[in-house]
Amino acid sequence: MIPKPPRSRPRRFGRARNVLLAVLSAFVTVLALAVGVPQASAATSLPCDIYATAGTPCVAAHSLVRALYSSYGGSLYQVRRASDSATANIGVLAAGGYANAAAQDSFCSGTTCLITKIYDQSARHNDLTVEGAGGAGAADVGAPADALPVTVGGHQVYGLEISAGMGYRDNSTSGVATNGGAEGMYMVTSGTHVNGSCCFDYGNAETNNLDTGNGHMDAINFGTECWFSPCYGQGPWVQADLENGLFQSDSGYSKNTANTGTGATPFVTALLKNNGQDHFALKYGNAQSGSLTTTYSGGEPTTSGYSPMHQEGAIVLGTGGDNSNGSIGSFFEGVMTSGIPTDAADNSVQANIVSVGYGASTGSTGTLTPGSEISLRATTACCTTDYVRHQNNAAVVSPITSSSSALDKSDATWIVRRGLASSSCVSFESRNYPGDFLRHYNYQLLRQPMVGTTQFRADATFCPTTGKSGTGTSFASYNYPAKFLRHYNLNVYIASDGGSNTWDSATSWTDDVSWVVTAPWAP
Repeated sequence: MIPKPPRSRPRRFGRARNVLLAVLSAFVTVLALAVGVPQASAATSLPCDIYATAGTPCVAAHSLVRALYSSYGGSLYQVRRASDSATANIGVLAAGGYANAAAQDSFCSGTTCLITKIYDQSARHNDLTVEGAGGAGAADVGAPADALPVTVGGHQVYGLEISAGMGYRDNSTSGVATNGGAEGMYMVTSGTHVNGSCCFDYGNAETNNLDTGNGHMDAINFGTECWFSPCYGQGPWVQADLENGLFQSDSGYSKNTANTGTGATPFVTALLKNNGQDHFALKYGNAQSGSLTTTYSGGEPTTSGYSPMHQEGAIVLGTGGDNSNGSIGSFFEGVMTSGIPTDAADNSVQANIVSVGYGASTGSTGTLTPGSEISLRATTACCTTDYVRHQNNAAVVSPITSSSSALDKSDATWIVRRGLASSSCVSFESRNYPGDFLRHYNYQLLRQPMVGTTQFRADATFCPTTGKSGTGTSFASYNYPAKFLRHYNLNVYIASDGGSNTWDSATSWTDDVSWVVTAPWAP
């Protein structure tokens, strides 16, 4: 029996009129955010409301950060606690609203948690669980629940940070397209956490975790892997994983020289739609502003097996169809539809995503309270206009002033988080690389994605104390408590007061390890 659609289904006024109303609703929300009107709850029409109104209802709706139906008030995801293997479902603060991250923080306090299930908000109940072994990869593990803190809709929530060996799947679904059926899908991801390994996918896959041939997948791929040359620019690109290839066109390779990828855009909307017979299209957009760009709209791949398609109807997230799991990626929300959504519906969904305010200011600045946005200024006489920033993945100090570029200001802005290894200490998340934290490696400070290991957590945790020079604050390494955050020859290390390493020099050590916590350079 086919499940009934979610409650509060809109009345049928005619597709065109309803899509227009949805677009106007999203526009009003964007305008309200622009002029500073606080949003107590989500917009009236959320992505699956919009697609249902357009006649292409969601058959899967997954999100860790918010409801995707205005009526949805259930669980978003499940976490499992390391200390006792107990589980808890994390829901929304209110129907149609944002994730109750405080419930996760409370449940996981004093230990760590993994994400073990991502609930489907549609009536199909196509829930994703940790993926088992496949033809190209061993069984996966769950992602750490606290690896990707982010502000969405003015709320601090958590996204899904996928590292190699992590992935989610449902091989027994309801309503997902099979054997040439038409479908659309999108996900909100990030251009700052990508690689060139196979395959960070979201969408339709095989039901047996094996590569069963051309056209047996229909999934969005996002990464820097160029399967068919040429690809233009450095990526990452939104591509179609249709099995045995990541396609940017019917020929595989990019025919669009303007499609150089999204670059290190913190939040990206990636979209694929496929009629399953003779046409597919790819789009992307900045999830924080603007509209969608179509990079390809045309025929299915010309190689045999893709026209018609042979989708099997499983849903995969974070890996390829045969569990190729060497990729990394970020996932915040995504849906799959029955039928191909109209361009107008896609545009309305993009407007709604923008209205959410992904990565907006936390609302707190200049303190070491978790959630506060800060910059860290050096106090040594030589360098009082220098701030800690990331550059080529390393932490350095360099001058930042009001005339500095927006990129430099963003690179010098950090979000204070609860210490990843101890809640009595702090960790520093990059403002413009969501899920990347300052951590020491071989004593040098680097900006790296949080992978959830005990080692990473300890390396990325620092304990504040009164500045050693009597000014500002010094930060002791959690796992090397006699070593403090120090700038030396423009690089940043953890350093002791005298020692075998050059950066342990006692000269100006007390000044070099003392920092002023300031208001953030980036808004």
